[in-house]
Amino acid sequence: MVEKISQSLRDSAAARWSALFIVSFTMMCGYFLTDIMAPLAGLLEGQLGWTRAEYGTFTSSYGWFNIFLLMLIFGGIILDKLGVRITGLGATSLMVIGAALKYWAISSVSLRGSTLFGLDAQVLWASIGFATFAVGVEVAGITVSKIIVKWFKGKELATAMGMQVAMARIGTALALGFSVPIAKATGVVDVSRPVLVALIGLCIGLIAFLVYVVMDRKLDASEAVEAEEENPEDEFKISDIGKILNNRGWWYIAILCVLFYSAVFPFLKYATDLMVNKFGVAEDLAGMIPMLLPFGNILLTPIFGGIYDRKGKGATIMIIGSLLLILVHALFSIPGLNSWIFAMVLVVILGIAFSLVPSAMWPSVPKIVPEKRLGTAYSLIFWVQNWGLAGVPLLIGWVLEKYCITGQTVRDGLTVNTYDYTLPMMIFTGFGVLALVVSFLLKAEDKKKGYGLESPNIQK
Repeated sequence: MVEKISQSLRDSAAARWSALFIVSFTMMCGYFLTDIMAPLAGLLEGQLGWTRAEYGTFTSSYGWFNIFLLMLIFGGIILDKLGVRITGLGATSLMVIGAALKYWAISSVSLRGSTLFGLDAQVLWASIGFATFAVGVEVAGITVSKIIVKWFKGKELATAMGMQVAMARIGTALALGFSVPIAKATGVVDVSRPVLVALIGLCIGLIAFLVYVVMDRKLDASEAVEAEEENPEDEFKISDIGKILNNRGWWYIAILCVLFYSAVFPFLKYATDLMVNKFGVAEDLAGMIPMLLPFGNILLTPIFGGIYDRKGKGATIMIIGSLLLILVHALFSIPGLNSWIFAMVLVVILGIAFSLVPSAMWPSVPKIVPEKRLGTAYSLIFWVQNWGLAGVPLLIGWVLEKYCITGQTVRDGLTVNTYDYTLPMMIFTGFGVLALVVSFLLKAEDKKKGYGLESPNIQK
């Protein structure tokens, strides 16, 4: 009887897609907070006096705890040891706590001017809040990845992961497009107001995950017989970390991840400012152009995931995405190409690249790493990725402040610097070139080891 229920629950399309939607909604709320400050760089400078270097420091704080305190790796180990329910609830709670601290810091103007550990107190506290939130959202991300494998392995795995990415990009798109309008909603600029809206969304996301916990309990109960039959030797051990790190295929995925995402997410942090400075787009509308990128993901990532599920060619898909990444950033770096229509076209192409690579990269991990090690494998990849997400924004902010100031202008009565983005875009192009090299190495490793990255995911 239990085995029959197990079959009906996992094989029920309504059940697995409902579970996917719930956890994806939680991640959408998380990514809304992640990118809510990206369009506000100019307003932060004008209202709070944040320099681009301080903005870069704040943005880089995303990886402080995940990288240097190894919180992301610990989160992966906890996930493999304690399961998705406990880990997910802890992660979503941390997201709320970190967002609340970030909101308090940015809304407390009195903090500005005093220093702690050599940093402006407001920037430091906002960074600590963002770093705390980052632990939660990154651990939630690996938890959701394992949840999707749990429900969709042998089925529409890449499509499901593509749908989850699409939902996350809705959060990014909403943040890029509506952060500035929310900050100016009452006629008085308040950069803390968008963060408050994001905090409320995270509270709703936490409630949504509680609903998933109920579904997960039912799934585990229905598979109790299968769980009892598992070999104790198949349980995760700390020594399994060494097996992951000795896997060359895993390393290629991890390196490709950090290179590719370092050329996209840090770009989005500065994309609105790029549109204002290079393409002359009004600040209130500038976020609408980068917003096209995540909206492209919403449509395309599930489609490309479906191709991988049914036709395969995962490694080839990653190579094509890396080529498009190089093309876009190289064209962005050409000084004379400054039409806002041209910028829109490039962002759309970047959206295609950003749909291709993740749609194939994340579903490829279960083909390289056994399921019992998946949580730790994903967490280690995210940890490597966080080096790029922390270091690249800091690098770009420093480069802009050091080499790229071209003058000053007045926006909304606030005096701000103007910047030349040629050098930063060349840096992003370099990441794309390296990502392409690693993509070819991954394809060669797959051919050698037979992981099946070029084979369909759906088992017939």
